[in-house]
Amino acid sequence: MRKLLNTLYITNELSYLSLDGENFICQIDGKEKLRIPFDNIESVVCFNYPGCSPALMGKCVEKLIPISFISPQGRFLAKVCGETKGNVFLRVFQIDCFRDKGLELAKNTMAAKFSNTRQLIRRTLHDNAKLREDEEIQSVLAVLSEGTNKVFEAQSHEEIMGIEGNCAKNYFSVFDKLITNERVHLSFSTRTKRPPLDPVNAMLSFVYTLATNEFAAALETVGLDSYIGFCHTLRSGRSSLACDLVEETRCIVERFVLTLINLQIVGEDDFEKQISGAVWLNDGGRRKVLTKWQEKKRTEMNHPYLNQKIPLGLLPYVQSNLLAKFIREDIEEYPPFLVK
Repeated sequence: MRKLLNTLYITNELSYLSLDGENFICQIDGKEKLRIPFDNIESVVCFNYPGCSPALMGKCVEKLIPISFISPQGRFLAKVCGETKGNVFLRVFQIDCFRDKGLELAKNTMAAKFSNTRQLIRRTLHDNAKLREDEEIQSVLAVLSEGTNKVFEAQSHEEIMGIEGNCAKNYFSVFDKLITNERVHLSFSTRTKRPPLDPVNAMLSFVYTLATNEFAAALETVGLDSYIGFCHTLRSGRSSLACDLVEETRCIVERFVLTLINLQIVGEDDFEKQISGAVWLNDGGRRKVLTKWQEKKRTEMNHPYLNQKIPLGLLPYVQSNLLAKFIREDIEEYPPFLVK
């Protein structure tokens, strides 16, 4: 198991990363602002335009430290990573496994997603008695429960994604009701992605991107090809397998975003609206979200399959290891992450 260290987030758009011996150097306008030893860093996420020096990227490749480049608005651009640990045989097994068992993997993953979404809603109901009798929310819970049953009867990936689309549409139709703090002025009407059209969507897209990158890095660490998935269709430049595994943990991202809103940690002043109508986190907003996300990753959780406590930040590595074990036939079935 890879030790959980730190992710280095470069949020200033004018920052430039370079190398000095065994240290990361962050410069702004030619002046050194930060110096961090390599041994303290697990991965790097850059939201800056100038980027990194070739020497630094080479050092990161050597030390297997992935660098993800993301636009200041949260759109994934590219990733630089080192040689995948493991061997070519695991990737051959991965392709064969997904051809033979991809449908069953997709069913289990989506069923876990629907179950975890139900748990997120039920947790909100537990904390807010007045919502327990809300007919719309109860209807959505029924749709999610029905979707869990239907997905196991599906005969194709297209049918599974159709069920997922219907469940997601219903879930997000009541998402605004999960913003329970009446003093909050942020609201949500529908899920918009490219681009997000309101602050809540902007935060969801931003943190989904962070989570996907973390799963992609974890998959590369255990020797799996993050671009070959079993549920999402193959697309050049997309980490389809990372997108698959993120489905199980979207509830964590959504609960995290709701917490930031309901506790008024993030507010209207943390966003900027473009002429096109797109809404993005501004520099201050990104700093708040990234700081809290890093804190969240250090909190402990009880993993339902391992039955032991782990830092939340290790969850992508645990699930990636379990998937690799399933592909190698060390375990009979891949256990998707389930919130209990």
